[in-house]
Amino acid sequence: MKPGIHPEYRPVVFRDRAADFAFLTRSTAIGEKTVAWEDGNTYPVIDVEISSASHPFCTGTQRVLDTAGRVERFERRYGHGRGER
Repeated sequence: MKPGIHPEYRPVVFRDRAADFAFLTRSTAIGEKTVAWEDGNTYPVIDVEISSASHPFCTGTQRVLDTAGRVERFERRYGHGRGER
């Protein structure tokens, strides 16, 4: 790698406030706030809106859509095939 052209790669805390979840990783992202971590050190923190702790797919709380009911309701309103009115 060429020296001086890459951003600094350092430890950063990503915090999901909705799920009260945070994790320490390395990143080139820049956070203006800092937080004291469990190991006693202070790291920059980046607040995110969604993470694996709050994403519906990862938590298993996603809604299942009733597509069959929607199709039946559509057919009742507009007919069963083309050309029907």
